[in-house]
Amino acid sequence: MHVTKTPEDDDRFSSLVLILPLALAGFMLAAGCWALFSVAGTYIRQSLGLNDLAFGFLLSLPMATGAMLAIPVGLAAQKFGPRRMMLICLGGLMVCMCVLAVADSLMEFLLAGAGLGLAGGYYSAGLQFVTRYTPANHTGLVLGLFGAGITGVGISYTLVPLILRGFTWPMVPVAYLILLSLVLILLLFLTERESPVTRTEVGISLSQMRLRRGWIRLLQQVVWFGMVAGSFFALALWLPDFLAGRYQLPVQAGAAMAQWFILPGAAAQILGGWLSDRSGSLPVASRALVVCLVSLFVLSYPSMTLVIQGVGGPLQLAIHLPLPLALALLLACGLALGCAVSALQRMIIQENQGTAGLVAGMLLVSACSIGFLLPVLFAFVNQYVGVRSAAFMIPFLLLAATLLLLVRDARRQERKALLHREL
Repeated sequence: MHVTKTPEDDDRFSSLVLILPLALAGFMLAAGCWALFSVAGTYIRQSLGLNDLAFGFLLSLPMATGAMLAIPVGLAAQKFGPRRMMLICLGGLMVCMCVLAVADSLMEFLLAGAGLGLAGGYYSAGLQFVTRYTPANHTGLVLGLFGAGITGVGISYTLVPLILRGFTWPMVPVAYLILLSLVLILLLFLTERESPVTRTEVGISLSQMRLRRGWIRLLQQVVWFGMVAGSFFALALWLPDFLAGRYQLPVQAGAAMAQWFILPGAAAQILGGWLSDRSGSLPVASRALVVCLVSLFVLSYPSMTLVIQGVGGPLQLAIHLPLPLALALLLACGLALGCAVSALQRMIIQENQGTAGLVAGMLLVSACSIGFLLPVLFAFVNQYVGVRSAAFMIPFLLLAATLLLLVRDARRQERKALLHREL
């Protein structure tokens, strides 16, 4: 069906040409700040003398505060304007960079790490900002492009080691401070000031949401999305340390190789949305999760030596996952997780279009909560089990449960639809 464009759509699209790159640049920087501790882990560990559990908590702290800020910032953006909240979040991240530049104690790093959760608030506000100027026939593409700003994590994995190679640690937050200042200035002077909206324009409240028939189903879907997206966030944070430790590499090399997982996974969100538009969200999500499970199962196997009692004496069989194969599996896992995240997000938003803004905040809260807990569990496994690769079994179990629940829910919906047609 042909959609007639109006002059208003043309004006909104013209504004989007400027607004989307600015919002995307801000989110990429915010995502880079979100993962800053995972890249600079060696310096922080050495300077503070942290054990695995303490470092795992510090690593996941920005995810925890991001989860706490997602819905409040999203609701504030609806009332006071998303542009204003984006500027506030960028300003808060700049303050965090100033603290990190002079930090020399665990408390100062914890304070700054908590502030890095403003990246989650920026995502909630930025999503509303770009959709406000998005024509209806380009909504999926624009959301996919904005979500791909998570590639900022991968950019940090390249930028931070380069800075550490030529300078000292304080230059890392100074570099981010300069970039954040530049984006904030451009956003401030190249976009129009917003006026606060009235209370009736704020959107659907939580009390109204509870009256919807699908409230319980929505909560289930939010949890499923959190398991998938949270696994992606947690693995993106943990992989530099894992690769460096398992394959005896410098942390810079581990961070660079982690991009085989992060960048394809972020870009695959666009691919997953495109495939879901043509094949449906559930088939794309379920098939992608199967690929994830296979990859994670192989990655979870530790290096081992089996002693076999042969006819002529004992035989030794060495089992070791070579680095090229591990990178290939991480690439497949990243692509599949990115497709699954996009497919699930499309499915949930389509079923809750009237409350899309609030639902998006709930999805981010769920993903950040899982992204906070998993690195702590990874550290626990690393310290008390003593097998690094065993950490991959945790997301394996979560994603296997998610796949089973998705399939069961799909069959339940099919039975309801069949019963409805028979009646």
